Amino acid sequence: MAGTSIKKVLVTDNVSPCCKQIMEKGGLTVDQKDKMTKEELCAALKEYDGLVVRSATKVTAEILAAAGDCLKVVGRAGTGVDNIDVKAASEKKIAVMNTPTANTVSAAEQTCVLFLSLARHTAAADASMKAGNWDRKKFMGTELFGKTAVIIGLGHIGREVALRLQAFGMKTIGYDALVPSSETEKFGVPQFSLDDLWAQADYITVHVPLIPPTRGMINKAVFDKCKKGVRVVNCARGGIIDNASLLEALENGQCGGAGLDVFEVEPPTGIEETLAKHSKVVACPHLGASTTEAQLRVAEEIGAQIVDYSKGTSTKGIINLKALQ
Repeated sequence: MAGTSIKKVLVTDNVSPCCKQIMEKGGLTVDQKDKMTKEELCAALKEYDGLVVRSATKVTAEILAAAGDCLKVVGRAGTGVDNIDVKAASEKKIAVMNTPTANTVSAAEQTCVLFLSLARHTAAADASMKAGNWDRKKFMGTELFGKTAVIIGLGHIGREVALRLQAFGMKTIGYDALVPSSETEKFGVPQFSLDDLWAQADYITVHVPLIPPTRGMINKAVFDKCKKGVRVVNCARGGIIDNASLLEALENGQCGGAGLDVFEVEPPTGIEETLAKHSKVVACPHLGASTTEAQLRVAEEIGAQIVDYSKGTSTKGIINLKALQ
C-alpha cells in the first residue's frame, strides 16, 4: 500500500507523552495541546493531517468540516469511538482508528472488581468503617463460587473477564452476535440465545458497543425473566442497561445490585445520578481503562499505528477501511 500524506499530528486529551515521542521518532511533526475548546480545535485542525484523542474530545461532523481537506486520520487512544462521528469521517475519506486490545486487561480487571464489590459489599463496608462503625452482620455477603455469570459480548474483554471469573469457580455462559460458539467454547463460554440466558444468570455483565441493537438491551423484560436478586455490571458503555428499568428492578428487589462504571452522560445527571447514589449500586467514574499500564499501552499503540499508516506499511486499527477505498 502507498503511504498517506500525514506529516503533522495534533495530540489532545492528556494522551501519554510517549505517543508524541513515537510519532516524532517515526518522522512526523507532533504538537500536544490538552484541554482545547471546540472553537480552538476547529481553528487549529486546518494545520494538521492527523488528530489523536481519548474520550474527552468529541470529534463531531462540525469539527471534521472545520478541518477542511487537511485531516487524513483520527486516532482514538482507546477502544470506543462513540466520541467520533465515524460516518462524517468516512464521507470525507478520513481514517478512524482505535486500539481495541490495549485496555483489555484493565477493563476486565475492573469488571471483576465490581463483581467482588457487589458480592461482598466492599464499598459500603469501607464507608461504614470510615464513619467509625463496626457492623459485620450488616455486610453479610455471598460467594462467587458456583454462581453463573452471563457475559454479553465475547470479544477481547469478554474473553478475559470469563477467564478471571472461572478462576473464582463461576460458571460462564454468554452470547455474541459475531463470535461463533465454536470459538467461545474454547475459553469456556458456551453460547445460548438471549431468551435462554436470562433465567440462568446470577450475574450479567455487558461488553458490547453502544449501537442501536444494544441500546437498552438489559431492560424490564430482561429483568422479569431473571432470578430475583440478579446482579448486573456495566463497564462497557452507558445506555446498554436501561436506566428506568434498572432503577425499578433495584427498588422492587428483582435486581440485587449493580456495578456501574459508565454512564450515558458523564458525570451522571438525572436518573443516572440517582442510580449512582443508590444504596445497591457500586458506582465508579469510568475507571475501566484508568490504569497506568493501559494509558501507556493505548498511547504507544495509536502512535505506532499512525506512523505505520503514514508510511503505507499497515492499516491496523482502522475501523472504516472500506469507506476509504
